[in-house]
Amino acid sequence: MSSVDEATQTMIQNLQAKTGKSLEEWVTIARGWGLSKHREILNRLKEEHGLTYGYANLVAIKTLERDDEPKEADDLVAAQYAGAKAELLPVYEALVTAVTNFGPDVELAPKKAYVSLRRKKQFGLIQPSTASRVDVGINLKDTPPTERLEKSGSFNSMVSHRVRLSSVADVNGELIGWLRQAYDAA
Repeated sequence: MSSVDEATQTMIQNLQAKTGKSLEEWVTIARGWGLSKHREILNRLKEEHGLTYGYANLVAIKTLERDDEPKEADDLVAAQYAGAKAELLPVYEALVTAVTNFGPDVELAPKKAYVSLRRKKQFGLIQPSTASRVDVGINLKDTPPTERLEKSGSFNSMVSHRVRLSSVADVNGELIGWLRQAYDAA
């Protein structure tokens, strides 16, 4: 079994433990809504049932899968936070919760190594860079760097700055303010 399969299986077991409902029960609930868009299902699970982004994303993916359709090989976000990086998932979830509150036009675009944060254009990204650190890239081109808001350097050419996070506590008002500023400019 691959580490992605193991991570997904762990999430499925934890979903049952944390919510009292199995993945199959959540899928039945979500399919009952008759929604066909991933984001609509994800948002409803978060808003009406209090699921975190990771669990809501898993349920939304499974809800839209059909037995007669080919299944996606890997869930990109699950793959990013598998294995040694699994402990960083709460940092990612805190960031996603904060950023999706900016407005309904926030788009999360998972890539192999990171998740792009988009509006009309990319305003940031979230990347688990090491087993103990998530890097947040932010587009703030005319903003001078600080000790915490570093120039992106060789981190990623798609953003102007980087902030290093090691825990959920690092997802604070200062960071959210920078992300909001980049979102407003996008």
